[in-house]
Amino acid sequence: MSTEGGALAGVRVLDLSRVLAGPLCTQMLADHGAEVLKVEPPGGDETRGWGPPFVDPDTSAYFTGLNRNKRNVVLDLHSELGREAIRRLLRESDVLVENFKAGTLAKWGFDDEFLAEHCPRLIHARMTGFGVDGPMGGAPGYDAVLQAYGGLMSINGERDGGPLRVGVPIVDMVTGIFAFSGILLALNERHSSGRGQLVDCSLLDTAVALLHPHTATWFADGKVPFRSGSAHPTIAPYDTFDCSGGPFFLAVGNDRQFRNLMDVLGQPDLADDPRFATNAGRVVQRDALRSILEPIVRAWDREELGRALLARGVPAGPVHDIGETLTDPQVLHRDMVVKLEGYTGVGIPVKLQRTPGSVRTPPHGPGADTAEVLRELGFSEEQIGRLADGS
Repeated sequence: MSTEGGALAGVRVLDLSRVLAGPLCTQMLADHGAEVLKVEPPGGDETRGWGPPFVDPDTSAYFTGLNRNKRNVVLDLHSELGREAIRRLLRESDVLVENFKAGTLAKWGFDDEFLAEHCPRLIHARMTGFGVDGPMGGAPGYDAVLQAYGGLMSINGERDGGPLRVGVPIVDMVTGIFAFSGILLALNERHSSGRGQLVDCSLLDTAVALLHPHTATWFADGKVPFRSGSAHPTIAPYDTFDCSGGPFFLAVGNDRQFRNLMDVLGQPDLADDPRFATNAGRVVQRDALRSILEPIVRAWDREELGRALLARGVPAGPVHDIGETLTDPQVLHRDMVVKLEGYTGVGIPVKLQRTPGSVRTPPHGPGADTAEVLRELGFSEEQIGRLADGS
């Protein structure tokens, strides 16, 4: 198996994961040159059916966003031949990524003792909902459940409304990114020790890690944070406002930026108002400040106001919808939309100067590479046929 270069060229990854966190992690590894082999059960990764929309009868749009640059094998791990294929793949791999329920690998014969004896250099990245031990150890967890359990929903939503799920599967996605980082740490450490290790990531840990600055605030004063909509709990003005042409976001992080904002809005005296002269005062008086700013901001065209504020060093901009974002000239300039024949996807956010990542292949169909990979592993044509039949 070969790639066309990249910072991780030569790293072999066995992807036994499904749904989101694991596949996102392995796609990031693949984008940067790792040789990733995705193994699906005979029924397929369930996200293949998460539609409409579908890009073909076997593949949802959801699946395509997480599984490019990978070869694809279908194996039944309940069969001895399927488990033998995994044994051979593990011995050839640098990294194993999986998100099975606790005990599943051991049930199939791939417990910690097996990996330590037969694959001492293997980096095993495990992703779970709550971890494998402790009071909630082994419990299943989807992103939304951990947004709720881990506190994220409690701080998301309007001040006078109920808790809301964040509009993207943020816990799953960041868990995948954390696992990607952990794998890179372990690969680096292996250069000196020659040994692999476990990279243990849970959705619960990720949810808690995402709670800043609310955790720091709670540690400091013991007060349970409140929902504040789009506003920031400790910075003002930092919120969405109505403009001509659509919603607009102001993110004024310091007193200098506030003074520049007031200059652009034609209200320089407000920067000297004792109520608003410091961020601490503006946070205490946020409602009074907002009532003053709302009619002033509403009179501006949002594109014009954005240009004027950015020119003065004030972070601000229009609230784009997804279509506006994916056709924005700066997004396109940054290569954050990529196209291959029959495939369009989000670009690579980590851009390396000498060894950039690349999008080389669209997601493969279920089992598209099964026969080829099994031949490389030394299976006979008769065994390949039996594996293909699920026997």
